[in-house]
Amino acid sequence: MIPTEDQAKKLLEKYALPEGKRLHVELVARVALFLAQRMIAVTHQHINALLLNAAALLHDVDKNVAKIPGEKHPDAGVRILNEEGMEEVADVVKTHPVHAILDPAIAPKTLEEKFLFLADKMVKHEVIGVDARFALWNDEHLPAEEQHILDAAYPKVKELEKEVLGLIGMDPGDMTKLAFF
Repeated sequence: MIPTEDQAKKLLEKYALPEGKRLHVELVARVALFLAQRMIAVTHQHINALLLNAAALLHDVDKNVAKIPGEKHPDAGVRILNEEGMEEVADVVKTHPVHAILDPAIAPKTLEEKFLFLADKMVKHEVIGVDARFALWNDEHLPAEEQHILDAAYPKVKELEKEVLGLIGMDPGDMTKLAFF
């Protein structure tokens, strides 16, 4: 099942996603849908906008949820979405964390997965772009293992950014200049 926007927002309430994270997921959804609309306009490729919107809205559904031992983000979200009968959405959500791009088994492959992944890396509470998002993570002085993942992922994220934005005729600076509100 692919939930409507209202159903997705009710799920965020059910799992008590904090307000700041709600603003983030809503902006990620707007950016992801913008990328999809540009791709459709330029290439006429089919994109499942309902699936993309639902996945973008629900990609952080687990941020305020107790994790089962061994789970980390977004494992709990994928579990929740599967339990809610939203397997298609869960399949897209599992590809969005930064470490996913390093694992061929879960790296984003479909356009919907790529748009969600990239939009999430361009957005904090406003559209800041991939470089600024990684700079914020680098400023957090993460544990060595997490920093290694960020360092390894960054060039691959930049490749994906170049691929997607190149297909739609934009450059990274264009994204931060757009008004998504």
